[in-house]
Amino acid sequence: MSDDDLDALRLSCDRALSGHGPVRAETLLATIPAGTAVDRYGAGGVVAELEAEVAALLDKPAAVYLPSGTMAQQAALRVHAGRTLRRTVVAHPQCHLFQHEGGALERLHGLVPRPVGDRDRLLLRADLDAVAESPAALVVELPQRDLGGQLPPWDDVVEQVAWAHDVHSVAHLDGARLWEASAGYGLPPSDLAAPFDTVYVSFYKGIGALAGCCLAGPADHVAEVREWRHRLGGTLFGLWPGAASALTCLRERLPRVPEYLRRAREVADAVRGLPGVRVVPDPPQTPMLHLLLATTPDAFRTAARGLAEEGLWTWAEPATTGDPSVLRVELAVGDATMALPVEDVCAAVARLAGAG
Repeated sequence: MSDDDLDALRLSCDRALSGHGPVRAETLLATIPAGTAVDRYGAGGVVAELEAEVAALLDKPAAVYLPSGTMAQQAALRVHAGRTLRRTVVAHPQCHLFQHEGGALERLHGLVPRPVGDRDRLLLRADLDAVAESPAALVVELPQRDLGGQLPPWDDVVEQVAWAHDVHSVAHLDGARLWEASAGYGLPPSDLAAPFDTVYVSFYKGIGALAGCCLAGPADHVAEVREWRHRLGGTLFGLWPGAASALTCLRERLPRVPEYLRRAREVADAVRGLPGVRVVPDPPQTPMLHLLLATTPDAFRTAARGLAEEGLWTWAEPATTGDPSVLRVELAVGDATMALPVEDVCAAVARLAGAG
């Protein structure tokens, strides 16, 4: 199918398996309340309101709104590098900064990525013993998205942060899915943020707002990140649409995240015994999970297209794995998943795996 045909089929669906459903302009625009107070170049209005609310939610002195997490984390690490006078960034091999940003740390900021640990398992405190140099920063991702939303033991996370501080470095939390990690640990977001020097949180992922994020931490660090937002082209004349959407979705969906986690575990229970289906991790540790399906790309696309023609959107394409006979999809539980009976989710997964 062409991209246009696929988009038309997606938009024709009235149900969805993952997240909050197919992204539609009218749905996102509805998250911007009438009468929203606009900002001017990121100052004032709803942008300032969101920044204050996120700072309070994470119990940090200050927060700044940015249009993308890529920009936010690069800016934060650039600030840390300038303050520590070091260049090395330590993180898991599948860290977003290393895998999905086109080498920006090196090419734009002169920083040196240092992957630590095994790419197929969680980073743990013991892995850091292999690092002799003192880095500019340690980056910890909670949960580890590319490992199916896994969470390391919380005590181990605290020990990782302590290691960074012991070597006179800083610890930065990649909290793109911090809201989901909070439910997984059974701790408020402020407890997860507490050990870290700076924290990044996303608004378009787990809570389904327009694109945008916040970077929170000490007021002087945040002020520097605000300057880097300008240098990197992120201080648009008006940032209010994304900030207003974030505030709406944060207030409406953050309280529901524990429900999403319960549903993720119900889905895992339902699909676990299906032929050709494996759940990763099992049971889910956050409101997301990966499904490993023993099928072929063509069979998957045929099944997905058939489900879409019946009004249920699943995935446009599966991801490949190291095993050519196994495909991977990521199921992030949101409002759309909650609206489907678990039996319907199970039946759809069975068809995608060639078992139904």
